[in-house]
Amino acid sequence: MRRLYSHFGDRLFAFFLLLLALGVVALALLMAYELYRGGSLALGRFGLLGFAFGREWDPVQEAFGAWPYILGTLIVSLSALLLSFFPALAAAIFAAEYAPRWLAQIINFLLDLMAAVPSVVYGLWGIFVLAPWLRDTVQLPLYMWAAEHLPGLLPLLGVPTGYGLMTAVLILASMIVPFTAALARDAIALVPKEHREAAYALGATRWEVMRLAILPLARGGIIAGAFLALARAVGETMAVTMVIGNSHKLPYTLFGGAATMPSVIANEFTEAVEDLHLSALIAVGFLLFLVSMAVNFTAAYVLRRQERLVKGAP
Repeated sequence: MRRLYSHFGDRLFAFFLLLLALGVVALALLMAYELYRGGSLALGRFGLLGFAFGREWDPVQEAFGAWPYILGTLIVSLSALLLSFFPALAAAIFAAEYAPRWLAQIINFLLDLMAAVPSVVYGLWGIFVLAPWLRDTVQLPLYMWAAEHLPGLLPLLGVPTGYGLMTAVLILASMIVPFTAALARDAIALVPKEHREAAYALGATRWEVMRLAILPLARGGIIAGAFLALARAVGETMAVTMVIGNSHKLPYTLFGGAATMPSVIANEFTEAVEDLHLSALIAVGFLLFLVSMAVNFTAAYVLRRQERLVKGAP
């Protein structure tokens, strides 16, 4: 009787978990459907590809194309990830393997604190501290040097106002460091001690132990942290909106203004009075959802392939 009841309880628990899992999938599908339905007016008028690769955004003329925002999102997010990955990995390695216990606790606390800071605080810091400093210390001297020695470089630099693509990348890079560092730190700490001891027993140095025994096993967690940071960067709204310059042009200058998909939605959603304009903004949200899904599927594929490589499977 007890065995039958236990078997029934296991089935009931499994069924409950299945319902919860299907609920998450259904919620994601419902979000995608609602975004597509809300943007159907713009997508029906311009077509999905025409809207995604259109370069003009003019609410007065009812011309809408999301390519400047898609490109801005990809450039800002990937640049921030590339800029922050190695410092985050270095912080994780130092905190997990090299730092004394008291110092590692301080570093871990600061990383967790950085992850908990609201994005609007980063945006305010970017407006009042980072942007003026970049303009006066980096952008203006570089612009003057290029004007004197390499005039052909000026169109690629843009006007040094302090607000633009460069500032947004730096702000976003500082925001996503804790996500990459935290997961990388945990992945390194979870590597069994036997692997370290075996490598030391063979005469390996500390760096060789890290490179040959620890990082290959922790690679999956490190990659997961990088993709989590990328997903965080793709969807970041407030901090990027406050410092990127919010230009409707293609982001072809380093100092010039740009825009991302979240930033254009945040800037124009409350001002959209025409149905087509509002539908175009929701369609941008639908494209943002597709980009986020692509990042997640890519992460799942890379992690699955990494697990096979670790296990020795083809």
